[in-house]
Amino acid sequence: MNTQTAQAFWITAPGVGTIRAEALPPIGTGEVLIRTLFSGISRGTESLVFRGAIPRSQYARMRAPFQAGEFPAPVKYGYSSVGIVREGPAELCGQAVFCLYPHQSIYIVPSAAVIPIPPTVPPERAVLAANLETALNGLWDAAPRLGDRIAVIGAGTVGCLVSYLAARIPGCQVQLLDVDAGKASIAAALGVEFALPPQARAEADLVIHASGAPAGLVTALEIAAFEATVLELSWFGNQPVSLPLGEAFHSKRLLLRSSQVGTVATAQRARWNHRRRLETALTLLADEALDHLIDAESAFHELPMTMARLATSTGGALCHRVVYAEDES
Repeated sequence: MNTQTAQAFWITAPGVGTIRAEALPPIGTGEVLIRTLFSGISRGTESLVFRGAIPRSQYARMRAPFQAGEFPAPVKYGYSSVGIVREGPAELCGQAVFCLYPHQSIYIVPSAAVIPIPPTVPPERAVLAANLETALNGLWDAAPRLGDRIAVIGAGTVGCLVSYLAARIPGCQVQLLDVDAGKASIAAALGVEFALPPQARAEADLVIHASGAPAGLVTALEIAAFEATVLELSWFGNQPVSLPLGEAFHSKRLLLRSSQVGTVATAQRARWNHRRRLETALTLLADEALDHLIDAESAFHELPMTMARLATSTGGALCHRVVYAEDES
C-alpha cells in the first residue's frame, strides 16, 4: 500500500495560502507517480485566483486540469509542474516530464497527462511551457502575415514569449512595449526591439495586448492601423475596463478579439489537440535566451508568503520558479 504523503499549496481564503499534507492513494494501472522538481507561477491568472478575483460566471471555465476545491477558496490551483517519474510504466520511469498540475511535492496522474521534456530543454526552463503554449495559441488567433508591423504591449512572460516568436516570422517588424524601461535588456536578449509606449510606432498591422492593464489596451487601439487586429491576451478577472470606443475605433474599422488558451485556436482546431500544442511549446523552449524570462525563484515551503507578495506586486514581473527540496516529497 502506498503511504506516501504529499505537501500541497492551498489557497484557504482570498489572499491567504498554506501548505497542507495530503496522503496519496496507491498508484493505479496506467498512472505515474511524479516527484516535483520545479513549478512555475503564472502571475496574471494565479494572482487573480489568489486574491479571489475570479468572476463567479467563470468558475467552471477557469478550472485547472487537476484543480482541487472550488473558487474562491479553499482551492488548490496551478498548471506548470516539472518533475521526475518515480513510478509507472517502464518507458517513463526516470524521465523528466511536464504536467498541468498545481503546486505539490509529489502527485499521481494518468500517464497520458504527462509530456516528456525534450533532451534539448533543461527541466529548470520547462516551467515556461504553459506560458509559451498561451503565446503560441495567441499567435494562431492573431494570424500574423509575412512582413507585418507587429506591436506587443506588455513585457511580462507571455508578452515576451509572443514577441520572441513573432520576431522569427520572416519580414515582420516586432516592437515590444512596456512602461518599465528596465525590460529593454530582456527584449535585447530575446532579439526583439523595445520601446516605451510614447515611442511606439504607429500604424501597426497587428497589436497584441498582454500587459494586464487597461491603459495598455487603450494604447493598442491608438497605434493600430486601418482595419488592423487588436488581440487581447490579458485577462482582467472581475476588473471592469473602460475603452475609448468613441474615438477612431469605428473609423479605423478595428477588429478587437480575445484569445484564451483553454481552447485551441480556431484555425488549428481541426488538426491540433491540447497535447500536440503543448508538445510543440516544449520543443520551442530549446533556446537558452529564454532563461532571461525566469527572474526569481524561491523554495516551495515559502510559497504562501511568495504568492501573497506576488499577488499584490505592481511591478512588471516575469516567471517565478518554485524549487522543491527532496525532503518535501
